Amino acid sequence: MRAGVFFPPFGPAADPRVCARLAARAEEHGWDGVFLWDHLQYREPTTDVGDPWIAMAAQAVATERVRLGAMITPLARRRPAVLARQVTALDQLSDGRITVGVGLGLDRSGHELSSFGEELDDRTRGAMLDEHLDVLEGLWSGEPFDHRGEHYTATDVHFRPTPVQRPRPPIWVGARWPNKRPIARSLRYDGIFPVDVAGPQDLADLIGHLGEAGASPDFDVAVMGATVGPDEARANGATWWLTWFGHDLDDVADIEAVIDDGPPR
Repeated sequence: MRAGVFFPPFGPAADPRVCARLAARAEEHGWDGVFLWDHLQYREPTTDVGDPWIAMAAQAVATERVRLGAMITPLARRRPAVLARQVTALDQLSDGRITVGVGLGLDRSGHELSSFGEELDDRTRGAMLDEHLDVLEGLWSGEPFDHRGEHYTATDVHFRPTPVQRPRPPIWVGARWPNKRPIARSLRYDGIFPVDVAGPQDLADLIGHLGEAGASPDFDVAVMGATVGPDEARANGATWWLTWFGHDLDDVADIEAVIDDGPPR
C-alpha cells in the first residue's frame, strides 16, 4: 500500500508556491503521492481557495518522484478540450506522474455549482461525466477524432502531443458506497476514490464488491484517513491511504508536521 498527503489548497495553501514546497517536503520524507482538493469556493470559514491545476504545475516542477493529482475534479464544470490540454501538459511536466480524479461534484459544500450556473441535476451531471471521459480518451489518443454527443462536440480534431502515460494517465473515479452507478463507472477505469467511507467495514464491503464485480488486480482503491487508519486500510485491501486535513485550514504547520513524521509503513 502506498501513502499520500491529501490536503485542500485553502487558506495559506491557496498559494501554489506553498503547495509546491509541501510537495517537495513530502517527497523528501518518503511519501508516495501528493493530492489536492478541487474546488472553486467552499463553505465558511474558508475564504481563500487556490487553483489545484496551477498548484500541480508548481508541484511537478518542484518534485521528481511523487504522484500528483486533484481529488476530485467535477467534470461537468470543465470543458473536455481544455482539460485534455491541461492534463497532457501536466503529464509532460511531471514526466508521467499525473493521476486524474473525476466525479460529479456537489453543491452543498459551498454552492460552487449553483453560484456559477452549473448543472445541478445529478443524473445529467452523470451523463456529462461519462461523455466527457469518452471525449478525453479520444483526444488523448493522438488520432483524428470526431464526437457529436448530447453535451459535447469535437469535429475533425487531432490533439497532439499526447500524454506521457499511455494509453492515458490513470483515472480514479469518486464514489460513495453503496451507490452502485459510480462504482460501476470506476470499474471502466483505473481506480476508485471512495468519499465519506464510514469506517473499515464500509471499506471492506466496497472492496469485496469490487472483487465480485471483476476489478483487475492492479485496480487502485485510494481511501482517505478521516475514518480509516493506515493499518485498517492495508488490512482491507486498499492500495493507497491518504492523509486527511479539514477545510478550516489556517496554518500549514499541521501539514508539515504530518509530512515530517513520514508515511505509515
